[in-house]
Amino acid sequence: MSELPRTSSRRAARLAGLPLGIAGRAASSLGRRALGRGEGDLTEELADQAAEQVFAVLGELKGGAMKVGQALSVFEAGMPDRYAEPFREALTKLQAEAPPLPADEVEKVLDAQLGLKWRDRFTEFDGEAAAAASIGQVHRAVWSDGREVAVKVQYPGADEALRSDLRQLRRLAPLLRPLNPGTDVKGVIDELYDSAVSELDYRHEADTQRVFATVFADDPQVRVPSVLASSPKVLVTEWADGRALSKISVAGSKEQRDRAAALLAEFQFSSPARVGLMHGDPHPGNFLLDDDGRMIVLDFGASIPLTEGFPPALTSMMRLALQNRSDDLVALMTRAGYVGRGGLEPEDAMAFLGPFIEPMREPTFHFDRAWMQGILAVYGDVSGREFRTSRSFTLPREYVLIHRVLSASVGMLCQLQATAPYQQIVRRWMPEIFADED
Repeated sequence: MSELPRTSSRRAARLAGLPLGIAGRAASSLGRRALGRGEGDLTEELADQAAEQVFAVLGELKGGAMKVGQALSVFEAGMPDRYAEPFREALTKLQAEAPPLPADEVEKVLDAQLGLKWRDRFTEFDGEAAAAASIGQVHRAVWSDGREVAVKVQYPGADEALRSDLRQLRRLAPLLRPLNPGTDVKGVIDELYDSAVSELDYRHEADTQRVFATVFADDPQVRVPSVLASSPKVLVTEWADGRALSKISVAGSKEQRDRAAALLAEFQFSSPARVGLMHGDPHPGNFLLDDDGRMIVLDFGASIPLTEGFPPALTSMMRLALQNRSDDLVALMTRAGYVGRGGLEPEDAMAFLGPFIEPMREPTFHFDRAWMQGILAVYGDVSGREFRTSRSFTLPREYVLIHRVLSASVGMLCQLQATAPYQQIVRRWMPEIFADED
C-alpha cells in the first residue's frame, strides 16, 4: 500500500490538481459534443467524472479530507442515487484503508506525550492500529488495572496537514456541491476549519468527554467511555465494543435501526439540558450500538456549549413553524439575523425548517432516503439552480454548528431508514416548542 502524502506541499498539490483534471475533461467533452452527444448528457457525465476524481483523492488523504468526508457522509441519504454508493465506498476506504503510522513513530509520540516510562501504565499494548481517525489512529491496550483501553495517537504534523487540507478543500467546495445538492458545503468546511484548533488538543476532548461520562455514568440507554489519561496528542479511554451506525444502517434489523434512531435523537436533544453541552461531531462512526442495546458515544473533540439549553431564538422559530405561523416566523428570523436586505418569503422560511419540523408533526415519523432527497431538492439540485432565498438568507455565526449538528442527526436517521418517536423525544426535552399559540 502506498504511503499517505503527509507533507503540506504534497497534500496541497494532490488537492489542487482536482480542478485541473476536471477542466481537462470538460475541454475534451467539447469534441464529443461535436460528434453529436447531447449537452445534457455531457453535463451529467462531467458531474459523474468530477465526482469520481473527488472520491479518488478523498480516498488517498486523511486530515481535512476525512473531516469533510465524515461531515458530508451524514447527508449521503439525500445524495443523488448515482453518487451515494461511490461516496460510501470512498469514505470506507478513507476510514479503513489509510496506511497506519509505523510502530516506531507511535512510540515516539507516546514517549513525548506520556513520558519515557509510559509502558509502565499498560500491561499490554498492541502496536498495530485498530482503527484510523481523521487526525490520528487508535490502538488497543490493557491498562495497569486490567481494563481494556483505547489509545488515540495523533499523527505527527496532523495540525499543519489539517489546516492545509481545509484551506484547499474550501476552494474546491463547488466540486463537491453535486454530491450534496442544497448543502452549504463551503459553510461546512468553514465551520470545520474554525473548530480544528480545539480538536487538535486532546486535552480539550478529554475534559469534554469526562463531563459527558459523569452525567451518563448510570444511564441505561447511553454509555460514554471514561477517560483514563490525556495529553495534547494522546488520549486514553475505556475500550467500547459495538456496531457502528454505519453498519447498522446497511445490515441491521428494523428493530436495531429503530432503536438506534430513537437513542440518537434522545442523546442529542437531552444533552443540552443534562450536560450543558451538545456533541458536535455527529457521523455514523461515532455512535455504536452494543449487545445490551445501549448507544455508545465516541469522539468529543467538537462540542457546543449550551449551558442554558437550546437558544430561545431557535426554539421559538421551531414553535412558530410547527404552528404554521409563517409571517411571525419571518419576523423572528429577521430579528435573529437570519434575513439579509432582500427579505424572506414566508414559504421559504417554512421550507428552511422543514427537516426539523416535519418529523415533529406526528407521534412517530419514518425517516428514509426518499424523504431526505425531497427535502434537499427544496434547496437546490444538481443542475446548479440556487435556492431562491440564497441572496437574502444568512446563518448567524453563533447558530452555524447547532444547525449542522441537527441537520446531520436527521441525515443519520434517514440513513438508518428508521421509524422513531421523534415528536415525543423533542417534547420531553424541548416542551416550549409545543407551547400553545401566544
